[in-house]
Amino acid sequence: MVIITAGMIGVGKTTLTDLIAKHKGTQAFFEPVGENPVLPLYYADPKQYGFLLQIYFLNKRFAMIKKALADDNNVLDRSIYEDALFTKENHSSGNISDAELDVYMNLLNNMMTELSTTQKGRPDLMVFADADFDTILYRIKKRGRDYEQFEDNAELRAYYLKMWRAYQNWYEEYDASPKMRIDLQKYDLEDEQNRATVLALIDQRLAELEVEVH
Repeated sequence: MVIITAGMIGVGKTTLTDLIAKHKGTQAFFEPVGENPVLPLYYADPKQYGFLLQIYFLNKRFAMIKKALADDNNVLDRSIYEDALFTKENHSSGNISDAELDVYMNLLNNMMTELSTTQKGRPDLMVFADADFDTILYRIKKRGRDYEQFEDNAELRAYYLKMWRAYQNWYEEYDASPKMRIDLQKYDLEDEQNRATVLALIDQRLAELEVEVH
């Protein structure tokens, strides 16, 4: 069983990943944010560090998904399958050049080809964590990472809105594996009953897909 979670920053994806992993008694792979030396540089100067950030994440996510697909049971907090979403948005914003996008996409395609030849080949389920935009902003502010704060940065707030909209389209177009959407505005994971409800929904979807934990 390999589950990947996806969604905007601040939505509660990491909490969801940890919750699923503990519920299933399996390992969680978390997105490399805290130890990422490029991320603060990117927020300070996205045009200079956009390509470097995407290559950094791509390398980390490729290593994570390879390891996850080789093991029996894992849950991944964000994955290589949504990585191109950020790269394309950085390109459309002028942070990544046409040549850099071509290099990135060729590298990504090579990686995806390699993944498709593994024994498992793909995740069993993608769980998309969703919430409305105002809830996203509230949670970003609440968790308090300095470089994510937008109150005095209209450009960063606009970027968040652009990414939120892009994620809605990305979910609709995603076809790398079975998928499901979890409304983490309706089911705020700070509430214990909501946690139980969300896990029950995921268990039901896995049962429908006949996915078993080994």
